[in-house]
Amino acid sequence: MDSVDELRPPDRLLMGPGPSETHPRVLRAFGTPPIGHLDPAFVEMMDETQALLRDALMTDNEWTIPVSGTGSAAMEAAIGNLVEPGETALVPGNGYFGGRMAEMIRRAGGEPVTIETPWGEPIDPEDVREACAEHQPSVVGIVHAETSTGVLQPEMSEITDAAHEHGALVVADCVTSLGGVEFRMDEWDVDAAYSGGQKCLSCPPGASPLSVNDEAMGKILERDEPARSWYLDLSLLDEYWGDERAYHHTAPINNVYALREALRLVHEEGLSARWDRHERFSAALQEGLWALGLDPVVAPSARLPSLTTARLPGGLTPGGVVETMRESHDIEIATGLGAFADEAVRIGCMGHGARRGPVLEVLGALGETLVEHGIEVDPGVGVAAAVEELRTRR
Repeated sequence: MDSVDELRPPDRLLMGPGPSETHPRVLRAFGTPPIGHLDPAFVEMMDETQALLRDALMTDNEWTIPVSGTGSAAMEAAIGNLVEPGETALVPGNGYFGGRMAEMIRRAGGEPVTIETPWGEPIDPEDVREACAEHQPSVVGIVHAETSTGVLQPEMSEITDAAHEHGALVVADCVTSLGGVEFRMDEWDVDAAYSGGQKCLSCPPGASPLSVNDEAMGKILERDEPARSWYLDLSLLDEYWGDERAYHHTAPINNVYALREALRLVHEEGLSARWDRHERFSAALQEGLWALGLDPVVAPSARLPSLTTARLPGGLTPGGVVETMRESHDIEIATGLGAFADEAVRIGCMGHGARRGPVLEVLGALGETLVEHGIEVDPGVGVAAAVEELRTRR
C-alpha cells in the first residue's frame, strides 16, 4: 500500500448528540503514559474513579464501575445481566434507545414489551403501572434522557414506584444526562443505571459508568445460568473491580485516566452548579434556534437541556444543513433519528460545550447556513437572542 500520512483529523466544534467537546484537562489525562492494569497505583486510581462515579450518580452503591467500552457496552452489561432467558422486560417506545433496549433483551433471551408512547413525549408513569400489572416483568427499562428526541423523562421516582409495586427492577439510561442534568439514583430508587463518558462528562468514549444496587446485584449473582456475554458478565467483573482485584481483562487504562479527570471536574464544579450551567446555556441555545425560525419538537416541560431537537424552517431537509455546517463551518450537529430523521436536527449543549463561546458559534454558523440554503433570515438574529437570554439569566 502507499504510505499513510501523519494523523491530522479536522478541527471540528462538536455540538451534536455526542461525542461532545473534550475538556483540555481530560485530554492531558488521556495522554498520560499507561501503567499495568493490576499495578497497585492503578488499583488506587480505580478506587478513586469509583468514588467519584458514586458522587456523580448520587448513589452509595458499592458496585459502581466504568465498563470497558462505550455507553452501549454499559447498556448491554446492565440488560444482559439483569434479564434472564424467558423473562419479560418492559421498554419505552418513545425513542430510538428504547428500541435498542428491546433488541438487547431479545439477544439475552428475554421477551421485550413496549410501552407505546409517541416519539417526542415522555413516558406516563400510569402506563408503566398498567403494563407491569398486565405483563409482570422482571425488569423495566427507562430512558432518562432520550438522545434521539431530546426528551428528558420527568417523574422518575413515580416510574420506579410503579415498577417496584410489581417486583420489577428498574434500569435507567442516563447516557445523555449524567454530569449535566439532575439524576439522583438512590433518591429515585433506580436499581441499575448506565451512562457514557462522551456526552455531558466531556470525555473520550471508552470507559462507561455503570452502577447496580444490592437488589440488582443479588439477582445477577443468583442467575440460573451465566450471562451470555463473558466479557460483560458482572459476576466476573466483580472479581476485578471488587475487593479481590483478580485479572479479568486488560482495562482501557488511558480511558480510565480520562474518566477520572472528567469526574474530578464534575466534583470541582459541583453537581448543582453543573446542572444550572447546562440549563442556562441550553436556554440560550434554544432561544437562538427559535429566533432563527426553527421549531421545537419537545414541549418545554420535557425538554432535555443537554440536547435540543428542532425542525428546520422552510421545509429544509436536515442532511444538507448538517453537511454545510460540517464542511463550511467545521461544526458538527446531527440529523434526527427514527421518526425525526428527515425533519429535524439535533444540537448538543453538553459538558465543555455548554459555554458561551460554543453556543454563540453554532448559532452564528447556523444562521449563515440557513441563508446559504435559501432561508430569508437575519443570520445574526440567533446570536442576538442567545446573548439576550444569557443577559437576563445573570
